[in-house]
Amino acid sequence: MNRWRAFVLGFAALMAASATVWPAADPPLERIKLPPGFAIELWAYADNARQMVLGRVDANGGTVFVGSASAGKVHAVRFAPGYQVRDVTVIASGLQIPMGVAYKDGSLYVSAVSRILRIDNADQPGAAAAPVVVTDKLTPETHHGGKFLAFGPDGKLYVPVGAPCNICEPDARHGLISRMNADGTGPEAFARGVRNSVGFDWHPQTHELWFTDNGRDNLGDDAPPDELNHAPRAGMNFGYPYCHGGDLADPEFGNKHRCAEFAPPAQKLGPHVASLGMRFYTGAMFPPEYRGQVFIAEHGSWNRSNKIGYRISVVKLQGDKAVAYETFASGWLQGGEAWGRPADVLVLPDGSLLVADDRAGAIYRITYRR
Repeated sequence: MNRWRAFVLGFAALMAASATVWPAADPPLERIKLPPGFAIELWAYADNARQMVLGRVDANGGTVFVGSASAGKVHAVRFAPGYQVRDVTVIASGLQIPMGVAYKDGSLYVSAVSRILRIDNADQPGAAAAPVVVTDKLTPETHHGGKFLAFGPDGKLYVPVGAPCNICEPDARHGLISRMNADGTGPEAFARGVRNSVGFDWHPQTHELWFTDNGRDNLGDDAPPDELNHAPRAGMNFGYPYCHGGDLADPEFGNKHRCAEFAPPAQKLGPHVASLGMRFYTGAMFPPEYRGQVFIAEHGSWNRSNKIGYRISVVKLQGDKAVAYETFASGWLQGGEAWGRPADVLVLPDGSLLVADDRAGAIYRITYRR
């Protein structure tokens, strides 16, 4: 074998190891229902796509980073001006549930159950550094062990730690949303009584935290609801495991505390819809009625007699009050079977909305034309 052939074969093997494999058939996006004027397109493939975060964007394009769960990978989706995808590469693999991704000062932060990792030079093609450990002191349980990540307006890294069970009284390290400095120091609880939050964002005007929370199982098809919660200050408690949805006492633990002791949800969501990633809409592409509103990826129920969720919903606010909860995009569930499961949403600088689908291993882009 000559040197050139060896180089070509070696390069091909490297690309096969680092690039995302595209499925033989595209997702059936013609089944997706959207309001008039909106359109959805396949934007990129990323194995088991979960949380997304925007990296650096400039005149030459930018990068969206994508975590995963079962795939154990972190993808970099690089796009040209106009948001046309250039390439999709794997910049980390072999990780334990690297669901959460957050970006700060050119570095990517990745959750891996008990650890937070940092990948420096993440935006530079072919130059991303090997992951280094920011902290390895998070709880090790894999039940609700996948962790959404985001840097808050205070510059701190927010990390949820779910309850390690369906229903139990968690110890002080579980059932909360915590925050820490970017170097892993100074960890503290921000909110408690949180069963399992897999999505949060800060209001673009008030800079206050809002988050989704998944309700417990085994109380029937229609209870309890998932929740959209509002935490304008540190130290609030949202009721788990004693109270669900603000007014439903838990049959096992509800006799220990009254629901009135806890912060009620800003909006009750559908029961068992598995509300995951959420973002405030901060763009200008969509009509004015969507600006400043909350988009939520509902992953879909697994334990109802009739499945629900599998859609993008929108919660409309007036000030800090939720006034409507509506379906925005649906069609991932067909005849009781799901071909896709929305896991996260992300607003791009042009105002279009990305949707991560971990079942189809795809990312979609929703646009609006007047």
